Amino acid sequence: MQDWLKMSAADLGRGIAAQEIDPVALARCYLAAIEAHPQRDLIYSEVTHERALAEATAAAERARMGLRRSSLDGVPVSWKDLFDSAGVKTEAGSHLLKGRVPDQDALVLEVATSMGAVCLGKTHMSELAFSGLGLNPVTATPPCVNDEAAVPGGSSSGAAASVAFDLAPVAIGSDTGGSVRIPSAWNDLVGLKTTAGRVSLEGVVPLCLKFDTVGPLVRSVEDAGLVLGLLEGTEGPDLRGVRDLKGRRFADLQSIAQDDLDPVVAQSYAEALQKLQEAGAEIVPLEVPELSEAMGLSAILFTTEAYGLWKEVIEASPEVMFDKILERFRSGAQFSGADYVAAWGRLEQARMAWDQATAGFDAVLSPTCPILPPNLARLQQEEDYYVQANLLTLRNTRIGNLMGTCGLSLPTGIPSCGLQMLGQPNCEEALLRIGMGVEAALEG
Repeated sequence: MQDWLKMSAADLGRGIAAQEIDPVALARCYLAAIEAHPQRDLIYSEVTHERALAEATAAAERARMGLRRSSLDGVPVSWKDLFDSAGVKTEAGSHLLKGRVPDQDALVLEVATSMGAVCLGKTHMSELAFSGLGLNPVTATPPCVNDEAAVPGGSSSGAAASVAFDLAPVAIGSDTGGSVRIPSAWNDLVGLKTTAGRVSLEGVVPLCLKFDTVGPLVRSVEDAGLVLGLLEGTEGPDLRGVRDLKGRRFADLQSIAQDDLDPVVAQSYAEALQKLQEAGAEIVPLEVPELSEAMGLSAILFTTEAYGLWKEVIEASPEVMFDKILERFRSGAQFSGADYVAAWGRLEQARMAWDQATAGFDAVLSPTCPILPPNLARLQQEEDYYVQANLLTLRNTRIGNLMGTCGLSLPTGIPSCGLQMLGQPNCEEALLRIGMGVEAALEG
């Protein structure tokens, strides 16, 4: 049974289909691993034992009768603590929402459950999802699988840790500026950022509604495709047999994305591109000058919307917040409505330029993150170190959010170094198919 903790979600699903794995035994295996883990309370905010076993029992009966609802029917899943779950506290990593217990599931959790997902519980996160570092002194800072002294990446920090530490085969997180891809990269996982608007946000605690997205943190591209289907109530894209990169054309994004790279990150990226070329892909350097202005709009677009959504709640009890996150929210107050509208107008122009520049490529490539996971103690003690790390962490992933794309982060084989692939909006199926080939090349 301990082998089950290392298996991909797809393999677990196949084992259930072949009646080689009992969903109830599988759920018990994961629940036992969670309870026995020394850092359990830093990873899970709530473990839903009764729900998991009830859902697993139903999945086992469906499997016995040949009535499975999806390829992942009976597979356990962890959920970031901003997805509403009926009768279970959902606090989004903040004491502003302490004791909040919704009376129904988020729509995406409801859909996944209807497809057979087994809910293990809720995972810790950055406060209100407004940080890519994964540092949360208010509730908990989960561990990084590659460095016990470092932060894990956020805001889906506990989500990444739950999979990386073998306490879930699938985690569901959210990505507003990189919050699925950063923790995936720093914990050697596959992370899928969906296109804004594709997966329902009903019942999901918001940060910036125009940028918020839902996506999985998993062990393989195949898993990411299956989980996308799980979240949407479908079987997901057919990725079988997709491996060949011959004739594929990738953009090597130069603009901004390769500034100030950690030497280890730079080396991992160079080696990744070399492997893709050896597999037959064409790599073309790409500059998008308009990207610089778009990145400069981030402060207006993200903080204005975030503070607009949360101002009344925050200002009623600002003392309960992590001061760095409070400061970031309040920075949105300095911009006017006219500033916000004008910024969106300029972003739309930049998006048109991006679309034209990238139209001839199968995907746009860059390092997922320019730096390695920062040291936890230094982040708490050194102001300059925190500011610099916070700025760099989400820089590359934010490109995808600003440009409105879908995106993948894949492990490169070098610890905590991810390869980011950006696709066209609402073209997750195509990106995942290409990602299968890239994954094979990186592993080969």
